[in-house]
Amino acid sequence: MPQQKTLVLTGASRGIGHATVKRFSAEGWRVLTCSRQPFDPRCPWPDAEKNHIEIDLADPNKTIAAIETIKAKVGGKVDALVNNAGISPKGPGGARLNTIDTDLRTWGHVFHVNFFASVILARGLKDELTAAKGSIVNVTSIAGARVHPFAGAAYATSKAALAALTREMAHDFGPLGVRVNAIAPGEVETSILSPGTDKIVEKLPMQRLGQPREVADVIWFLCSDQSSYISGAEIEVNGAQHV
Repeated sequence: MPQQKTLVLTGASRGIGHATVKRFSAEGWRVLTCSRQPFDPRCPWPDAEKNHIEIDLADPNKTIAAIETIKAKVGGKVDALVNNAGISPKGPGGARLNTIDTDLRTWGHVFHVNFFASVILARGLKDELTAAKGSIVNVTSIAGARVHPFAGAAYATSKAALAALTREMAHDFGPLGVRVNAIAPGEVETSILSPGTDKIVEKLPMQRLGQPREVADVIWFLCSDQSSYISGAEIEVNGAQHV
C-alpha cells in the first residue's frame, strides 16, 4: 500500500483554501492546515484538529518558529506546500488602498503574509520537500498583473512579487527534484469579494464567477504526477479575464 501523501496548506480556513483541503482529502492525502484562525470543529475531514497549526503569518518570528512545529508533524516528507494565505486590507468604507494612501506598516503587514511567509515556509521545509520530490504552489492573483478596481496596491504588488518568486524558486528548487508553480485566480466566489464585483463579471468572456473548487482542481493538478514536467509556470484561472 503506498504511503499517504502530505500537504501543508496556508490560508486553509475559507474559500480556495477550504476547497483545496476537501480536494486533497478526497484523494486520500493528509492535510496540515495553517491559518491564523484556531481550529474550527465544524471541519469535517479526518484528523483535522491534530493536523491544524494556528500561525500568524504576519509575524516573521512566529512564522519561523512554526517551521519546527510543522517539521515535527510531517515526519520527514512533504509532498506539497501550497502558499495560499493572503490578506487584502481596505480603507474606510471598503475603499481601495492605493500607493498614495497606504501606510508603511500596512505594506509590511501585507508583504509578510502574502510574500515573505512563502519564502520562509519553502526554505524551512526544503529537506522535507526534497525527500518527497514534492511540489510547491504559490497562489498569486490577476491583480498581480494589472490595476484592479478593488485589490489595493500592497496586495497587488505582493502578488506580483510572489509570481517573480515562483520563477526564482523553480530555478533554485529544480535541481532538488522539487517543482514550483503559481496559479493566478481572477474573480472567485469567496468572502474576499467586494461589492461591485458583478460589474466585473458582466465583462468577463465567461460571464460568471469562478468557484473555489475550480481553483482547487488546478492546485491538485500541479501537485500531482500529471504535471511532472511543469515548473516555473503561472496558470491563469480566471475565465479569460486576463485577455
